[in-house]
Amino acid sequence: MKKVVKFGGSSLASAEQFKKVGDIIHADEARRYVVPSAPGKRFNEDTKVTDMLYGCYGEAEKGKDFKESLYAIKERYNEIIKGLSLELSLDEEFAIIESSFKDRAGKDYAASRGEYLNGIIMANYLGYEFIDAAEVIFFNSDGTFNADYTNEILGRRLENVERAVIPGFYGSYEDGRVKTFSRGGSDITGSIVAKAVGADIYENWTDVSGVLVADPRIIHNPETITTVTYKELRELAYMGFNVLHEDAIFPVRKAGIPINIKNTNKPEDEGTMIVESTCRQPKYTITGIAGKKGFVSLSIEKEMMNSEIGFVKKVLKAFETQGISIEHVPSGIDTMTVFVHREEFEAHEQQVLADIHRMTNPDHIEVETELALIAVVGRGMKSTRGTAGRIFSALAHANVNVKMIDQGSSELNIIIGVKDNDFEKAIKAIYDIFVLVQI
Repeated sequence: MKKVVKFGGSSLASAEQFKKVGDIIHADEARRYVVPSAPGKRFNEDTKVTDMLYGCYGEAEKGKDFKESLYAIKERYNEIIKGLSLELSLDEEFAIIESSFKDRAGKDYAASRGEYLNGIIMANYLGYEFIDAAEVIFFNSDGTFNADYTNEILGRRLENVERAVIPGFYGSYEDGRVKTFSRGGSDITGSIVAKAVGADIYENWTDVSGVLVADPRIIHNPETITTVTYKELRELAYMGFNVLHEDAIFPVRKAGIPINIKNTNKPEDEGTMIVESTCRQPKYTITGIAGKKGFVSLSIEKEMMNSEIGFVKKVLKAFETQGISIEHVPSGIDTMTVFVHREEFEAHEQQVLADIHRMTNPDHIEVETELALIAVVGRGMKSTRGTAGRIFSALAHANVNVKMIDQGSSELNIIIGVKDNDFEKAIKAIYDIFVLVQI
C-alpha cells in the first residue's frame, strides 16, 4: 500500500509538532511520500513563516536592509533543527535566498522558500530523499498548472524512490522560475503527488479531526462529517469551507483516490473520508452548511422577457465585458436576478448598469447589497422529501427573510440568499433543524 501524507503549517510549526508528525509517519509503513507546508503559527500572536517571507521580500523590493527580517526567519528554522537534535545547517540555503532577494527573484520565489526549507528539515529528520518541487511540478507560461507534463515527470522521478519528501505549494515555469499555487496550495501538491504515484489514499493532516458540518466560529462544537463525496465537498469548498483547498480535489478525483482528513494532534480520530461515491448513508439529511457574505444582487424586470430571444445573454454580456463572474441567476417570467461579489462589482457598477440599459431596455433595475449566500449540501437530500420546506420553516422561525433560493438539478445542494446581518442566525437555524432536531 502507498500513502501520500500532507501536513499543514500548524502541524509543523515547532520541533514538538515535527516529532508528532514523525511518530505518525513511522506508525504506518505505507506513509511513503510526505508533502510539508511551511511552519505555521506556534501560538495565536505568532506569525506564519510564509507571511514573514512576504514581509522580508517586500523590504528587499523597496531597497531596504532586510537582513534582520531574514535572520528572524532563519532562527525559526534553527529552533526546529535544534529541538530535533539534527546535525543540519541551512546557512548555505539562506545565503542563496539572501542573494536571490537582492536580485528581485520574485514574490513567488520568496513565498516558496518556507516549504522548501521545511522540506529539507523533514527529509533530514525522517531519513527520506528530498525532491525539490520546482524540478517535478510545472506551470505553463500563462501561469496555469501543467497537469499532464507534471504527472509524467513526477511519476517517472518517483518510480524508483521508496520514500521521499516533496515540498508543497510551488513548482516552476519551463524557464525554471518558481511559481506558487494560491495560498493553501500544499493541499494541491499532495493531491498531485498522490496521482503521480498511484497512491491508495491521500492523507491530509491538519489541526481539526476532519470536515465539520458547519463553521465552528458560528456553531459551537459542530458534528464531524464521516464520509463526504468529491461533489459535495466541491460545493462546500466553493462556498467557504477551508479545510481543504478546492483545487486539491481534481487530481485525485480523476484517479479515484480517496482523501482522508486527519488531525495531527489527535491521530487516533478517524477524521473524514472524501470519496468519489459511496453507498454509506449520511448521518443526517444534509452533509454540510457553508456560506459567504459580501454579495450584490441586480434584479432586472421587463414585461415579456421570457419571449425575447437572447435577453439573458445580453444581460450576462454586460458583466462579462467588465470581467465580473456570475454566482447565481434565479429567474421568473418577467424578472431575472444576478448575484455577484460586491468587491468585483463596485468598481464597475455604473458601466454594467449602463450596458444592461443599452442592450436590453429594461423596465426597471433594482440593486441590493449586503447579501450573503448559504449552501446547504447533501447527497441525502435527493431521497428525502420536504428538505426545502424544513429549511424555510427553520428560517421563518428564526425571523430570517429569504431573499433567494436556488436548487441545482442534481438535488445535491440548495443555495439560499439572506441579508448579511442574518447570516449567522440562518446557519444556526438550518444546523439546528437538521442536526439537533431528528425527525
